[in-house]
Amino acid sequence: MTSFKEYVSKYRDSVYSKIMEYLPLKEPEAHYRMVRDYSERMGSYRRAGFILLTGEMFGEKPENLFLPAAAMQMSEDWILIHDDIEDNSESRRGKPALHKIHGNELAINAGDAVHISMWKALKDYMVSAAGQRGSRLFDTFYDMLERTVEGQYLETNFILNSKSLSKASEKLYLDIVSSKTCYYTVYGPMQLGAIAAGASDAKLHALREIGYPAGVAFQIIDDVLDMTADEKVFGKQRYGDLYEGKLTLIMLHAYESSSDSEKKETDRIFSKQRQQKTPEEISFLAGIAEKYGSVEYARGRAKTYADKAKEAVKQFSGEIPSNSYRDILLSSIEEMYRREK
Repeated sequence: MTSFKEYVSKYRDSVYSKIMEYLPLKEPEAHYRMVRDYSERMGSYRRAGFILLTGEMFGEKPENLFLPAAAMQMSEDWILIHDDIEDNSESRRGKPALHKIHGNELAINAGDAVHISMWKALKDYMVSAAGQRGSRLFDTFYDMLERTVEGQYLETNFILNSKSLSKASEKLYLDIVSSKTCYYTVYGPMQLGAIAAGASDAKLHALREIGYPAGVAFQIIDDVLDMTADEKVFGKQRYGDLYEGKLTLIMLHAYESSSDSEKKETDRIFSKQRQQKTPEEISFLAGIAEKYGSVEYARGRAKTYADKAKEAVKQFSGEIPSNSYRDILLSSIEEMYRREK
């Protein structure tokens, strides 16, 4: 059986080539080399892969899906450029973050250039698509990005203004994940592919019910990998979430399990900006997560959500075609839960 990773690899070069059509190397060359940087590093193409997978699942030809898949990947690339500046991240995809190389101002400008190219790709798809499919895909794409920005607000507001796990909750965590991960990373791209294939509202609903728990599992594992993964494999700095003061299920569990003195110290560290935190303070946070088994707790919760996603595939069997793409969809859920990067 073809795995989701193998499926994505099959089309990765075709999507990349389409992206490069919208990010040509021209004058001023130094600017456009920055614009192309994150795209040339080539991420996982997971989101683009979901567009292709569900599009083919519902009968669309892959060559008709390369343009929306390219727009999806470009959205990831410009968002990451801006996210890395907001989070003051050190690295991305195994290399220094763009703003660490060129400074915040030029990196923001490069991200803006990828952003406007993404909308150009979507406009071209609208022109080429038959009937109402193009308009429907554009509207869903817009809604997905709007929700993503709302989720970014919730997360950034916690980091900048709340700065304390005593003011957080699992509901807040899931509200952030619902927008930034479930919609943007999983069921949004799934719906875009289905829309390109002319799928019904009932099928789009089924994809949401599958994609939401799969997205929660994906994000929880992302939090776990931040604590446990090899930096060279993961492509990002270890303990980046702790340095940035992000809300994770791991630290929520550790905080709720902690003594009063540990809670006080945790809040003190979370109140500091990234550059003010010392390696010893990060070791303290990682230590209480280990002490209370919070990483394993999170892994267990991720598995629960992944199992819900797989069960939803069965539940909505009447809307999901019983073909080879259905097996790849199940593979994608398993890979999101068991991934290493």
